[in-house]
Amino acid sequence: MKYFIYLTLLNILLTSCSGSDDSTLENEPPTVPILVNPTDNQLCLDNNVSFEWNRSTDVNRDSITYQIQLAKENTFAQIEKTFEKSDNIASFTLSKNTAYYWRIKAIDSKGSASAFSTIFKFYTSGDAVVNHLPFAPDLTQPLINSVLTGTIATLGWTASDVDVTDVLSYDVYFGSINPPTEKIGDNISTISTTITVEPAKQYFWRVVVKDNKGGETIGQVWKFKTN
Repeated sequence: MKYFIYLTLLNILLTSCSGSDDSTLENEPPTVPILVNPTDNQLCLDNNVSFEWNRSTDVNRDSITYQIQLAKENTFAQIEKTFEKSDNIASFTLSKNTAYYWRIKAIDSKGSASAFSTIFKFYTSGDAVVNHLPFAPDLTQPLINSVLTGTIATLGWTASDVDVTDVLSYDVYFGSINPPTEKIGDNISTISTTITVEPAKQYFWRVVVKDNKGGETIGQVWKFKTN
């Protein structure tokens, strides 16, 4: 009987001291990387561009690789450069006098990936460049695929230009076909406009950003619905 009690106590002690098995923990993706260089809206002095970002962390202590994506438009529909590596630096030789957009995501050794980082944009310098085109506009409202109530909608966006003295204006296209062809705003100086909408319809719109030196950049098509 005493022998049985000793075995039972020994088993309890061994179980309590064994700790948890990390292999049974659910795998969590790494944290989202934070972009460092080139900074957002930067005019690079050379087309040999170095990239840097802060490393991600992983609660499961898995090894991490980073996927960098580089494109000439902010939708990343056509990737100019991409590769995966474990370092938090990279460098590319890029086209001159060109706007670029870049983002990073972290992937652990078990295949779990973080969300992409925020998108940074920059411009490579060119030979005897007089004017840089504005960057593509960014959406502020309404969010893509949102559903609006009422008969009035406010369309909002932001835009920027590395030539900080340039004056920007905007053409706004809006309609129920994709892409929209009806111009509802011509050379407006504000970054929002209001329009009348009908219920139970889907609408599409886009903004063309223009500077005062003849440069212009066509934005992507955004959409929303009404109920």
